[in-house]
Amino acid sequence: MLKRTLLCLRCVPVCSVPSNSRVMMLLGQLERMNGDIVRQAETARQVTAKILHLIQTQEKSGKEVMSKGSSGMEVILASLENTRDVQTILNILSILTELLTVGRGRRVGVFVSKGGTGILFHTLLSASKEMPPSEELMLQLHSLLAKVGPKDRKFGVAARLSGALNVTVNLIKQNLQNPKLLLPCLQVLRVYSTNSVNAISLGKNGVVELLFKVLAPYSKKNTSLLKVALDALGALLKSKTNARRAADGGYVPILLALYADWHRNDARHRHMLIRKGLLVCLRNITNIKLGRKAFVEADGMRVLYNSSTVSTQRLDDVVDESDDNDEADTENDTENEEDEKDQQSPNDDIETDLNKLHPKKGPCRPYEELRVYERFFVELSEDFQVSQVSVLIRRSPPRPIIVPTAQAFSPNTRSLSRAYTRTPSCPDHREGPGARAGGRIVGRSGRSAASRRGGGAHRGETRRRQRDQADPLAAAFGGFVRATLGRRGSNWSSDCGSEGPEDEAAEGAVLEVPDTALLLPLHDLDLYVEMVKGTLSVPQYAEVAYPDYFGHVAPTFREPLLERVYGVQRAKIFQDIERLIHPNDIVDKVVYDLDIPSCPVIEDDGESLKFNSQFESGNLRKAVQVRKFEYDLVLNSDINSNHYHQWFYFEVSGMKVGTTYRFNIINCEKSNSQFNYGMQALMYSVQEAISGSPRWVRTGTDICYYKNHFARSSIAAGGLKGKSYYTLTFSINFKHKDDVCYFAYHYPYTYSTLKMHLSKLEALRTPQIYLRQDVLCETLGGNGCPLLTITAMPESNSNDHICQFRNRPLIFLSARVHPGETNASWVMKGTLEFLMGSSPLANSLRESYIFKIVPMLNPDGVINGNHRCSLSGEDLNRQCLLQYLAHIQRAPLVFCDYHGHSRKKNVFMYGCSVKETVWQSNISATSSDLQEDLAYRALPKILSQIAPAFSMASCSFVVERSKESTARVVVWREIGVQRSYTMESTLCGCDQGKYKGLQIGTRELEEMGAQFCVALLRLKRLTGLRNHQHLLDLESDIIGSQAKVVSCPTTYVLDEDEPSFLEAIDYSAESNDEDVEAENEHAAEVRTYLSM
Repeated sequence: MLKRTLLCLRCVPVCSVPSNSRVMMLLGQLERMNGDIVRQAETARQVTAKILHLIQTQEKSGKEVMSKGSSGMEVILASLENTRDVQTILNILSILTELLTVGRGRRVGVFVSKGGTGILFHTLLSASKEMPPSEELMLQLHSLLAKVGPKDRKFGVAARLSGALNVTVNLIKQNLQNPKLLLPCLQVLRVYSTNSVNAISLGKNGVVELLFKVLAPYSKKNTSLLKVALDALGALLKSKTNARRAADGGYVPILLALYADWHRNDARHRHMLIRKGLLVCLRNITNIKLGRKAFVEADGMRVLYNSSTVSTQRLDDVVDESDDNDEADTENDTENEEDEKDQQSPNDDIETDLNKLHPKKGPCRPYEELRVYERFFVELSEDFQVSQVSVLIRRSPPRPIIVPTAQAFSPNTRSLSRAYTRTPSCPDHREGPGARAGGRIVGRSGRSAASRRGGGAHRGETRRRQRDQADPLAAAFGGFVRATLGRRGSNWSSDCGSEGPEDEAAEGAVLEVPDTALLLPLHDLDLYVEMVKGTLSVPQYAEVAYPDYFGHVAPTFREPLLERVYGVQRAKIFQDIERLIHPNDIVDKVVYDLDIPSCPVIEDDGESLKFNSQFESGNLRKAVQVRKFEYDLVLNSDINSNHYHQWFYFEVSGMKVGTTYRFNIINCEKSNSQFNYGMQALMYSVQEAISGSPRWVRTGTDICYYKNHFARSSIAAGGLKGKSYYTLTFSINFKHKDDVCYFAYHYPYTYSTLKMHLSKLEALRTPQIYLRQDVLCETLGGNGCPLLTITAMPESNSNDHICQFRNRPLIFLSARVHPGETNASWVMKGTLEFLMGSSPLANSLRESYIFKIVPMLNPDGVINGNHRCSLSGEDLNRQCLLQYLAHIQRAPLVFCDYHGHSRKKNVFMYGCSVKETVWQSNISATSSDLQEDLAYRALPKILSQIAPAFSMASCSFVVERSKESTARVVVWREIGVQRSYTMESTLCGCDQGKYKGLQIGTRELEEMGAQFCVALLRLKRLTGLRNHQHLLDLESDIIGSQAKVVSCPTTYVLDEDEPSFLEAIDYSAESNDEDVEAENEHAAEVRTYLSM
């Protein structure tokens, strides 16, 4: 190949260069000598010297040589290959050095494209055969190779195949005491070592040991040489073989000693790169088990800790910004050329098969298999001869549960009487998992005594007036209701054989329960308990969590994004390191462990917190007290899975006031989190709830998310080795002594809550509303998956009105396919409440569409506290029900799957577009392939104008291969629904619009669900479905009369690409969208519908 390159160089015509340029005339003269340059060595030496002088003294000469259409570079390279004269070679190398020094790398790229690297290696081999080789020539050659190497992808392979690798290594061995020549040789070696095959070969030839001879203690001399040597050594140690060789050779203590010496003497931090190089070498060695062992034996933790605690270098950000663990050593110690392949571009995941970018023509499944879904669309054939629409509700057999009480509170708490005492007349009683809370067991037909609401006493009335003056929110509750959880009306007493009359004076725990009926019209304590009885879980939960029982009232105050305190992450990491340095200070006491089924709550002397997660949607596997006020928490993976650790929901009690507790969730999997960008965890205080504030609040200080030292197994990491877990840490100060508090990743929304809300919505149905609830299927756990149909009843039973009813376009909505994305349920709640409202907008919406809604696609995952999967351990992300609609030519107008996003802010949509996908992939396509209606952008555009939390700039309509199983792509491709979307709601907050700088809450999420409905009304106007001009004017008056709609430029996915689906959990890091949202004032109007 080299000969072909040289042949091409010899054939370059001289006429391609300007004849009036002196440098070009000299190049033409040099070209004419190429055929006989050996015999004209003296002339060639003179000509090259003149060319060098012109390039050094005249800037335009260099530009002429490198200009487009010039053959100057080819002539120079041909002369370099043909000549044997050392001085001529030195002149040409100096010319090349001058030319390649400027140009920001473009000239180096031209040099590489002309085959210059191969000619340099050829010259190097020829010069090495001279005895002794010219030192100046070797110096020039390696200096030029060090400049060219980083720009040539094939540099490492070419060096190994040509034999230049061994020449450089031998030169280093012979010149260890010659810093002038050693420096460029090490620079070239550094480039060689970036090739993994070269690194292994060099390690076998003793280069690792050779480089340790170059390293030296602190000195002000030859610092550049030492830095380059460390860079080369660090690259070599990326190989597991070389790291093993260094650990076996006892070089870890040497590196630690060198680091300590340089850290101690480099007081002014002038040689930070040398210290960094030493740390990189240590890190690469400790990537293997043998290296970590050698590091610990050399007391490496103490050495680095002592040096780091006095360092002033910023080390606050130590979390990966990418989805992949870049530090994981996934190298295979085999002779392969994988590292020489082109690096994948960001667009490699984009679908490039045009056949897959168009909807399929034929059905995916036979009609006989799809007819089973016909029963879910009876409205399409309903004749309305029966006045009442049937509602199918699946009811599971009730089971005993434990409702919340307050034994965990102090006996001195004013709102509670003495702790409930079990009667000794029940010898067969065994205290279950919920007995620690003093809960009363509710039998199959029993009714909770908490449902008996009575008037408050004078003492309670006095407290209520005092509290109402202090907290306006408490005033809205209209007072407390007292729920006595004693034996009265209890099946537990009858089961124990109690036959006496009810004892009105019996002592029992009295819990003041806030009456949330005014602020939570869809929440009912008694109804929730009834729904819990029919919810089936794998662990057979028998306890109800306080937040789910009391309900949640969105706070009236704003919750801003938490500002990151400088240095907090560094301080947290140092505290973790101190565990290894001072092991005697660690308590290491397990206080909660679900792996001990008989007694997960481990009793102690009261000096430790008590944990619990044995309730619906709870997730906490283990709690370990590491210090007096610090706890490591381990989450459960999804059932039948060994990963997906993200969702958490657990209870804490036994706390002390005025004490800062630190919680560390140590088995998180994602490489980054919004907890690093202002997001806080959620806490629910029972003391606050019974005081009139039943709500989840954002809480926690010193919040960090960073990689820890716990290694993930290759099975849990999807076959990848070297992956680490991540730690979420936060600190909390409790306000109340002996409180019971709950912590959650996001606002919980349980399956029982959904059933309660659906039952309450059914009670709101008027004769004008068509509402039907079917059971789409029964899950593996035995729970029903509800399917709702909502529309308006026909005006009459006439054929015209019934025909209009049946021909309404379909809107298909779904949510909660991923259990940990609870925000999707809150958005769905806002949608359902709006649809069932009595406002003119809701009436118009029901008259325009038929809504098919699956509010919770994965009930089993939600119930059992999973984050991503169902009980089968599979990611449920495909819709098959819609294929039936495609068969009967009734494909939905809009399909939208509600999701939550853990790495980006705002609310946004993912859609599907052939044209935008082709634009991003740069594939060739005809104009017919790109014919596409832009209607898919209409709904997101409308939302960007009316919804403050929605960001059009974050939307993406590119179809990627890794997203082929997502609902939006399946429905778009297989069903042919053009408006097929995934609507992602942030778990964190917003960085634009009305809610900029605020964390998102349930109020904003429900508002988003309502605004989605309003957007569908505007979409009706755009699509010309019906001519309800008076209703559209009403909509405009209500929504847009006070709004100043600002038209904001929308960007295509070229600027804001949908993150690649590298993990099965979610997409990548936060967005930086700068979309300017319209500041609409209709939010207050929408909220009124939420409370109707």
